[in-house]
Order: sequence, then C-alpha cells, then structure tokens
Amino acid sequence: MLTSVRFKLICVCVLTAVAPYSGTTPLLAQPSDSRASLIARSQVWTPADIPRMDLRRGPRTDDAFVPGATVACDYLDADVSGNSPKFRCRLGLGDDVKVKYGGTNGEVYGEVAATRLLWALGFGADRMYPVRVICRGCPDAIGGETLADGNRLIDPAVVERRMLATEEPPEWVPAAWSWTELDLIDEEAGGAARAHRDALKLLAAFIQHTDTKPEQQRMVCLPEPTGPPPAGRRVDACGRPFMMLNDVGLTFGRANVLNANAIGSVNLKEWAATPVWKGPEGCIANVAKSFSGTLKDPVIGEDGRRFLAGLLAQLSIAQRHDLFETARVDRRPRSPADPGSGPATVGEWVRVFNQ
Repeated sequence: MLTSVRFKLICVCVLTAVAPYSGTTPLLAQPSDSRASLIARSQVWTPADIPRMDLRRGPRTDDAFVPGATVACDYLDADVSGNSPKFRCRLGLGDDVKVKYGGTNGEVYGEVAATRLLWALGFGADRMYPVRVICRGCPDAIGGETLADGNRLIDPAVVERRMLATEEPPEWVPAAWSWTELDLIDEEAGGAARAHRDALKLLAAFIQHTDTKPEQQRMVCLPEPTGPPPAGRRVDACGRPFMMLNDVGLTFGRANVLNANAIGSVNLKEWAATPVWKGPEGCIANVAKSFSGTLKDPVIGEDGRRFLAGLLAQLSIAQRHDLFETARVDRRPRSPADPGSGPATVGEWVRVFNQ
C-alpha cells in the first residue's frame, strides 16, 4: 500500500462548482456529433484489472513487440513534429510507425514509463514499445551504429503504436484538447465523473507531465456495442468519446516553463525533489505550466485524490519494478545535465515512486 504523505493528505478545501458548458444551446439539445457534445459525453478512465497488468510486456496484441526486440524497418523521408529525435519508418506494407530514439533523449525512457502507468491504471495512452531498430536507408544524421550491410542499428529506441481499439472522431471534429476542457465534461450527459477527471489531473502532477499543449492530447472513439446507433445519431458519429494522452515523453522529472528535456524528462534528482502537492495542506496539485501548456496547479477534490490513491495502491512492488526496468531508466543519469551523477538504479526509481 502507498504510505507516502503526499497521498495521505486529505483535501479539505471547498471546491467551487464548475459549469460544464457555457454555450447558449443546452448540451443535450446539441447535435450528437458536435464538439461540445463529444466533450460533454467523454470518458477519461475505464476499469482495469490492475494487479494482473503486465507492465513489462505492456498491451499484448498482434502488433506488439517484446521489450528489447530488434525491429527492422525502412526509413521514410517524412516530416515529424516535435523537438525530440524521431523519424518515420515502414515495418511492412501499410505499417508505418514513428520511432523515437537516442540515449540522451529522455523521452525514449519517459514515454515508456508514462504510457505503461496510464494503461495499467485504466487511463488512455498510446502504446510505446522499447526496442532496438535496424533502419534501412537511414541518413547519417540519425546516428547509431553502422552495420556491415550499411544499415544502422539504433539503440535505444521506441516504436509507437496507437491506443488499442479506438477510432478517430469524425473528421469535422478537432481531436486535440486542452486540459481546461476536462471541466466541460458533463456527468448528466453521460461524461466522466469528477473523481475520474481529478484523478487524471493528479496523475499528471504525480508524473510531472510538463508538455500539455493541446496537440499532446486527443479525443478518440471507443467501439460501441453491436447494433444500430441511437435514434438521431449519425452512423459515422462517435458514440463513446474518450479523452486520452498521446505524448507523455516529458515526464518523471520536473515540469518547467521551457519543456526542457534535461529537467522534465526522466530526471530522478528533480522528480524526487518535486512534491505532488503545492503545500502541506489543501488540495492544489503541484504541476508548473509550460509556455505551451494548458495544465497548471489543478484543484483536486477528495474523491479524485482517493480514487487515484486507490488505483496506485493496487500496483505491486514487482509491477513498479517492471515499469521502470522496462523503461530502461538505468541508462539515464540521475541528473541528465550532470553526466557525472551516474545512472540511477531501477530500485532508486521505485523508492521515489513509493515515497
């Protein structure tokens, strides 16, 4: 069980009610495929059998990779957004993936740890698999080890797969969302409970998720039970909207204004020194807003705190160890700006997690 004072704190402040929607047309009277309706009906959590989740293997599907697998692909000369080293690569016909790489790139480690934790607890995230990549046709700028056949071995690397069993929302609905839009979810319209939304915000503070601009989150559609859509709903509309996180590489450090990789991504020294709460009393979570971010020091209700603490407490010590071992955090210095700080052990990361 968690013993940390950071999660034993009771939120005693009175929460001000948040109006879920401020438009002139009532949400329930809006078209079911409007953005306002989709957000109002969105979920952020689904039940998970946490003690049985395999944090080492991750989501097990036909397109999954075991930790440390060697994956061969053909380099694609395609634009990729973001500042961390990455490229597109083709594994096979119709199977193009994004590869993040680089031993000094904290996102290679943080993306695995954060997505596995979100997945194990029942929150939404894309799937990140820690691998070695043999890149055919990779330019010299990618680096890595040049093999005898001229291909390049890229290690460490992670291959990204989309969240399981989801579809994109209708093309006329922007998929990106900001953290302030979580307050537009309406339980009366079938949306997520306040406790679930607060738990997600608190988890973001727990892992110190710093890069929270809208592009780092997206709305997806979970599969509906078989049968025709409800009366009045378009056949191609999103029946079960779900708000998930699709880029969580800048985590397990300290959230910071510039989204600096060395500070915000898998920095044990900074993570250990950064409290979950703003103060010893009250219910304000501690997460600094970056220049592009949309989350800052959210107010957390006691139900949300209790809900997340209950989820985290179900993780065994072995699962916590697997989380960090699979993320290969022992290849990252304790303080990345100081290479002389030496790599932190998996055990050290687990101890900070527990504290």
